[in-house]
Amino acid sequence: MFSLASLYVFRMLGLFMVLPLLSVYASDLPGATPQLLGIALGAYGLTQALLQLPLGWLSDRIGRRPVVLGGLVMFITGSVVAAIADDIDDIIIGRFLQGCGAIAAALTAMAADYTRDSQRTKTMAIIGASVGLSFIIALVIGPALAAVGGLSLVFSVTAGLGVVGLLIVGFVLPDHSPHQGSPERGEFEVETIFGGGLPALYLSIFLLHALLMAAFLVVPTLLADEVGLPANQHWAFYFGAVILSLPPALMMMRRGRADGDPRGVVALAISSMVGGALVALNAPTLLLMGVGMLLLFVGVNALEAILPALLTRLAPSQSRGAAAGIFSTSQFLGIFVGGVLGGYVMGVGGANAVSYAVFIVLVIWLPVVFKLRLAVSSIAIGDE
Repeated sequence: MFSLASLYVFRMLGLFMVLPLLSVYASDLPGATPQLLGIALGAYGLTQALLQLPLGWLSDRIGRRPVVLGGLVMFITGSVVAAIADDIDDIIIGRFLQGCGAIAAALTAMAADYTRDSQRTKTMAIIGASVGLSFIIALVIGPALAAVGGLSLVFSVTAGLGVVGLLIVGFVLPDHSPHQGSPERGEFEVETIFGGGLPALYLSIFLLHALLMAAFLVVPTLLADEVGLPANQHWAFYFGAVILSLPPALMMMRRGRADGDPRGVVALAISSMVGGALVALNAPTLLLMGVGMLLLFVGVNALEAILPALLTRLAPSQSRGAAAGIFSTSQFLGIFVGGVLGGYVMGVGGANAVSYAVFIVLVIWLPVVFKLRLAVSSIAIGDE
């Protein structure tokens, strides 16, 4: 399972390294405008969102491995195109091609194929923690690589990480997953990919990433301008908050694995994330900002593990790839919508307006969790 987690790390590390650098290092390329830089930044998420469902469905039909291998090849190709780019148009093409390696759904389904239902939350916790770790590592090494060789070196390293992923799939993972061909039935499994509590999970992952993106549009600026923390020290601030968030997040993950009623732990994680975002967005001091980000990361880390685990428990065995495709599509759409709407709200009303929007997300989200509980209860009763 650590092999699968490493695949997530290598892919997400390549993505995260570029995010804080693109608008700075690509601004001098021929043809670069603020609008085109925005397209270059969002192109990856757009093609990811469009292709998660069809590639997840395809992984149900032809197997996970071919889809993952093909996706990694596209990711590598896009990275190479971006590494040798001479203008902003080539960067955009490279980013689109990177996004065509939309294998998150296939990887999620593969993780479900390799694990028993009782161990699935633990598996997703490992994967979720690995994604969080890749984010922190990227904040440190991305700027260092760019300072040495610019975006070209960053994209070249990204391509190299994709090659490592190919080697893992080709030589480390077993040829066939333990449950391939007859996937293990989930504890509360439903009949269709829109049955039971699955729509609530799709909306939850959408809101999670929309809120996260909106918060990170504002927090870095507040750290630098309001709190007075230099930009070159932000990575240390985030690193500390993430590390301190892991113990309580792991406790929530363990509770989510042991408790047949997911409502309480999911609601607690949501409240921690949203409450932390509200504190951070209104913090006048570095200490309060740290408390807010700590609470936010507790909720994020817990939800990033619990929600995919619930998905694999509820999704139909023969359609887990398709269900994971919808789930991943919702995730990337949340990133896109959160960035666009967060930027608009920030421009209109500042950090206070973003705080109101975050509170509205909480009002919408918690009733969704209640619906999830009703769905799981009815399924469990029906199965008895």
